[in-house]
Amino acid sequence: MLRVLVLALLLSNAGYFAWTHGLLADYGFAPAIQSEPQRLAQQIRPEAMRLLSASEARQLAGSPPSAAVTPAAAECLQAGLFTEQQAGALRTRLQSSLPAGSWSLESSVEPGRWIVYMGQYTNEEALAKKRGELRQLGLSVEPLVNPALGPGLSLGHFSAQADAERELAKAVQRGVRTAKVVLERPEESGLWLKLPAVDASLRARLEALKPQLEGKTLQTCR
Repeated sequence: MLRVLVLALLLSNAGYFAWTHGLLADYGFAPAIQSEPQRLAQQIRPEAMRLLSASEARQLAGSPPSAAVTPAAAECLQAGLFTEQQAGALRTRLQSSLPAGSWSLESSVEPGRWIVYMGQYTNEEALAKKRGELRQLGLSVEPLVNPALGPGLSLGHFSAQADAERELAKAVQRGVRTAKVVLERPEESGLWLKLPAVDASLRARLEALKPQLEGKTLQTCR
């Protein structure tokens, strides 16, 4: 009985081998052929395909996806203050050079500027010496806006005299003896040039308008 079972297994394996390899196709016995010729026709240059090396795959994975270059975002710029006379000449040039709605001239009042002042010194050497002394006291200095007060130093600027007086009292407590509160710049009224959305194209046009800005630089809107 066991011999019959072994013989049957051998015959079945031989038959399966013959069937899977098409040896029985002439007798009508063969597996179905899996073929999709339409997919082969859709392939584009299959001979150009190649396997990437490990280093090439890592380099490709670390590369940012390609994308269209996006233009830099527009920013708001301003310049001022301009007197009425300066603004009149500037307005005429703006109307002929920039698109309508890309700029405006806005009235503004700039408060006075009070400073804790030290000076005037006889020369730059004396100024540098005083700056070093203040540094040793842990005090910082600021540049002067009013050139008529130079050579001198400012220990801080304030929009109210009372605030400047309080800062002077603190400086005295730290050893400063010759400082005083002065009005560096009086209150001013005038007009600010505002450009709410300056892109690369508009910035290029602004280069030609620099002579009409009276030396005032464009700065980020506040």
